[in-house]
Amino acid sequence: MIELTRLNGIHFVLNEDLIETVQENPDTTIYLTNGNLYIVQESMHEVIERCVKYKRAVSPNSLKSSD
Repeated sequence: MIELTRLNGIHFVLNEDLIETVQENPDTTIYLTNGNLYIVQESMHEVIERCVKYKRAVSPNSLKSSD
C-alpha cells in the first residue's frame, strides 16, 4: 500500500495493485480497476516511484533496479 495525499490535504493509503492508470490533467488522477478514482497532490512520477518502492520492499527480487 502506498501513502498519498488528497487535494484537501488528507492523507490516505491506496492498494497499488488496484491501479489501472495514472494521468496528469493537470491534477494527478488515479483510476482503479474497481472503477474508483482518486485525485492526489503527488505527481504521476511520484506515484510510480512509490509503487516501485513498495514492490521492492515486499518482494525484493520482483523488480530489479536498472541502475
